[in-house]
Amino acid sequence: MKIKTEAGERHVLAITVDNEAGVLAKITGLFTARGYNIESLTVADISSDHALSRITIVTNGPPPIIDQIIAQLDRLVPVHKVVDLTDAGETHVEREIALVKVAGTGDKRIEALRMADVFRAKVVDTTLTSFIFEITGTSDKVDRFIALMRECGLVEVGRTGVVAIARGPEAL
Repeated sequence: MKIKTEAGERHVLAITVDNEAGVLAKITGLFTARGYNIESLTVADISSDHALSRITIVTNGPPPIIDQIIAQLDRLVPVHKVVDLTDAGETHVEREIALVKVAGTGDKRIEALRMADVFRAKVVDTTLTSFIFEITGTSDKVDRFIALMRECGLVEVGRTGVVAIARGPEAL
């Protein structure tokens, strides 16, 4: 099966689902069965009684395909609500966290610390020959930071994926 990468727009989907085994497999299976790519996926329990979870999926596609994905997600039994946070009328805040390990000494080490300061990345671990930075921001900001750290001795990256929420006083 070939993953479809048609020209289209990036969309952030917030999906409220039952917090039970197999739900994530149903959601991702829907994308897989139709050959659509998931660029980012995060899942978390969102209710005090642990009955609901929120899945945030970043995908890409032309508007008719995104509408089809949303309609098909809405039909799944464990899904309570699907919201496309990137709709024209919706404004949202999105963030991603990354841990970035950089190894180096001398000028490379100093440059890595300088760039981390510019990007407001925190040093969360250090040795005499390496740092682990924590950076939070948009995916573009994280991508730019990682690209710059390649010049300073990038060793490893761990990323959370996008988490997003709609602005305003209302809940999904």
